[in-house]
Amino acid sequence: MRVVAVLGVGLLALAACSKPEEKAASADGAAGAAASAPAGPVAAPKRKPGLWLQTVSSTAGSQETKLCLDETTEARVTVWGQAAGKDICAKNTITPMAGGWRIESECDFGEAGKNVSTGTITGDFNTKYVLKMTTTTTGAKTLQMNGTQEMEMTGVWQGACPAGMKPGDMTLPGGATININDVAAMGGK
Repeated sequence: MRVVAVLGVGLLALAACSKPEEKAASADGAAGAAASAPAGPVAAPKRKPGLWLQTVSSTAGSQETKLCLDETTEARVTVWGQAAGKDICAKNTITPMAGGWRIESECDFGEAGKNVSTGTITGDFNTKYVLKMTTTTTGAKTLQMNGTQEMEMTGVWQGACPAGMKPGDMTLPGGATININDVAAMGGK
């Protein structure tokens, strides 16, 4: 469960810091964007709509989730994390690099601490992507949240979302399902 909490805070940090122009994305994939870096705002990649199997690995272990995406959900909850709609990050950059994207952010979550995150994301976003991130948290009221965590998340496209699973539904380890569109909407209030 700690892996999910660490992942959630790290990804929230990235998305909460994203400016609207950084969230507009191109379906061409990271390789094309890295080869011809545009002047001005950088567009983050979009995942293909459908069912994604996401495996998160860290020193605490490995966990899998399943996420049903459509274009609306992807716009609200990018591969970088859930869109919180708050301006809490002093720094957030998404930079094309050979074969993918480099991510850097510095965000203040108040009692949950200050996060400094760096990482990379690679893949074609139609069949697979790999996000590798290191997040250092300081100043968290809950002392166990402080420290440096490394994680890797691999997303593999599984096909169309199955019957009974609607866009935004995420099946967590243990079988519980939440809808991340609802969570993102609450964060924007």
